[in-house]
Amino acid sequence: MLSQEQVIQKAHDLEFADVGFTTAEPFTHQKTILEERREGYAWTKAAGLDLMAGLDPGQMLPGARSIIVLIEAYFSQAFPRALEPFFGRCYLDDDRVTKSHLAPRVRAFRSFLQEHGLTVKLPPHLPHRLSAARAGLGDFGKNCLFYSNRVARRGSWVAPIALVVDAEFTPGEPCVKVGCPDWCKNACLTACPTGALLGPRRIDPRRCVSFLTYFAPGLTPLKLREPMGLWVYGCDRCQNVCPRNAPWLAAELPPNPRVAAKAGDFELPKLLHMDAAYFKERIQPHMFYMGARNLWRWKMNVARVMGNTGDEAYAADLIRALAENGDERVRAMCAWALGRVGGARARRTLEDLGRQAQDQVAAEAVLALEYLG
Repeated sequence: MLSQEQVIQKAHDLEFADVGFTTAEPFTHQKTILEERREGYAWTKAAGLDLMAGLDPGQMLPGARSIIVLIEAYFSQAFPRALEPFFGRCYLDDDRVTKSHLAPRVRAFRSFLQEHGLTVKLPPHLPHRLSAARAGLGDFGKNCLFYSNRVARRGSWVAPIALVVDAEFTPGEPCVKVGCPDWCKNACLTACPTGALLGPRRIDPRRCVSFLTYFAPGLTPLKLREPMGLWVYGCDRCQNVCPRNAPWLAAELPPNPRVAAKAGDFELPKLLHMDAAYFKERIQPHMFYMGARNLWRWKMNVARVMGNTGDEAYAADLIRALAENGDERVRAMCAWALGRVGGARARRTLEDLGRQAQDQVAAEAVLALEYLG
């Protein structure tokens, strides 16, 4: 019989930052929450993630008795400064496609359990953060993220990985609560630029910058473009301003060599002008929520970001993108961005666009010229 101590030791041998245990009881309270917020989460099922179906471990594994939760510290090494303002940190070293570093360790842990006679399931729609809190590994922030008790100086830079097993282990003491100090003054709620955070542990995911960068349909609405700032893919705003994360952000970390090696591929001009082959080879293996058919959304996001930098040096790239792109959404955002970066070349291009037929691009050009005055 596999002991709990052996499971813990194996997790540490595989360099997981922490490990805990909880029961396989259904997440009944979470079901109530999802039912109350059905409209806000309807998109998840269409995206292939049935959250309701993930609330009963016994339905995923008949005979389920425990959930083992591994904690991965995804921000244990420093990321290039050139990437951090533009991409959420949890995506910078994501190996769900490449399966190069985290996936082999999870596979090895799962194999270890199976070799000792356990049946194991790793359901993607199980509430992994909630499992970690129920295992007593940490609590929640007002921003809905999980904060570790022992990892990353008690910060949120962690990814819980929950496995359902048919063996009983002693569960940890649940800590399903908000652990933020009173003096934080709701820093994350106040800082969310699109108002997605509605209150402690309450979010409208459709207004979250991360959602808007890779799932929202169509041209980004005008009122959201400036608030979305420099985020091309994902967002760390609520984590960056959180006082609970400040100790880890101040830590001296060794550089992440995997991310440093690919940093050049993610330069903004390269993303704006990339073709499908470049995307499939260099970008999609690391950031995969948008496929090749959504290349327009990548380019639209990059054009918006270039505009929000206010850097006139990007005018040439935006003008080139207007000429080489057939997608009206990309071209419309390039016109908007030219109004933000300004300069003589940008103004001449916008004047030319504004004289064309009354399509979305021309309308954006007129608005951009008004912005330039």
